[in-house]
Amino acid sequence: MSERLIGPGVRKLVQDSWQRSLSLSLDPTSVAAERILTDAELRDLRNQHPLAAVLPVVHNLLIRHAFESKLIVAIGDESGRLLWIDGDRVLRGKVEEMLFVEGADWSERRVGTSAPGTALALNRGIQIRRAEHFSLLAHPWSCTAVPIHDPHTGKILGVIDITGGDEAVAPQTLPLVEAAVAAMEAELRIQCLGTAPRELAAARSPLIVAAPRRAAPPVALNVLGSDHGHLESGSVSVDLSPRHAEILVLLTWHREGLSADRLALLLSDEGYSVDTLRAEMVRVRKVLELFSGRVVISSRPYRLETSLEIDAQRVLTFLERGAHRVAMGAYRGSVLPNSVAPGIADIRSEVSARLREAMLADASVEVLLEYARSEEATWDTEVWRACLELLPARSPKRATVVARLKRIDDELTPAPARP
Repeated sequence: MSERLIGPGVRKLVQDSWQRSLSLSLDPTSVAAERILTDAELRDLRNQHPLAAVLPVVHNLLIRHAFESKLIVAIGDESGRLLWIDGDRVLRGKVEEMLFVEGADWSERRVGTSAPGTALALNRGIQIRRAEHFSLLAHPWSCTAVPIHDPHTGKILGVIDITGGDEAVAPQTLPLVEAAVAAMEAELRIQCLGTAPRELAAARSPLIVAAPRRAAPPVALNVLGSDHGHLESGSVSVDLSPRHAEILVLLTWHREGLSADRLALLLSDEGYSVDTLRAEMVRVRKVLELFSGRVVISSRPYRLETSLEIDAQRVLTFLERGAHRVAMGAYRGSVLPNSVAPGIADIRSEVSARLREAMLADASVEVLLEYARSEEATWDTEVWRACLELLPARSPKRATVVARLKRIDDELTPAPARP
């Protein structure tokens, strides 16, 4: 590097990337310093990014394979900043030493030659093997990365990367990642079509006289972190009153149905009358009419006759599949946090307990740290101690965890009585 000489046997793609890295005066022996994103800033970037909508596709096609093969999967935005990382827990702890962590910038302009950064620079899928990396810190690793494009505009939305040992650059790895990207772009196209007016589609395809009608998108109920539930399906959305949200959550959770007496008891232990409930059900059904009969509540017992996707159950599904990072990204808070309805309190406790159990059992240290910083775990000593046990001995994050444990101890330990 000091002599600006490149020996034989180096691929042209790598040579060109090294030259770009040298022109930026990057140091191959260290990673350039950058401002670390706060948890809130990283969360906002994730929530606003269009790739957040296709994370389940990544899990189904790549992340389960990554766990089995001791690899990690990273998704970055169009600038090269890593937004999500999942996969083998041990490997994630090791790559943290080269600052391959969520929120870090892995563009060529900051770390030089790497699969995610160079794939974005060249706008094509590539593989980088060990010493082909510009940074010496990355020489133990190999990686494969492919850019992801907006299916309508062709604009780069981000990049997906697989990092690990030699298997990360095996001949079958690049086609695997390319297939995953194709599936992500197809899912983005489907989601966009689901919200576009049929007239616009017809205008774009004037030769189609009678296009087949697409199935209406499912109706989703969002109740995590909010007391006012929100129903949405495509372009139709409506905010619910706290009582209406409680009723729909209970009916979603008890798919077998609930009698009027039982539902009244689950809504209130202070004598909520069946007559009052029946009047409320009339109002709930009036709201559901906005969704053109796609959500129907029958009577005797009260039961949902059609499916209703609820975000709380989606989180539990991700946990059951081992997709802890995806689950944590979907968990925006507890179920209707201020509801005092007995049935809602039970559901809220169930979701929170299952999330905590899964995080402590087998979540990666990064996901566990994210959970520890959430409102419901911020004072949980067991969670913070588990983070400390999982962090590598030289991780700079250990100091923060130790300080947090001391603060919890200071806050919860009663002051000695004065003589």
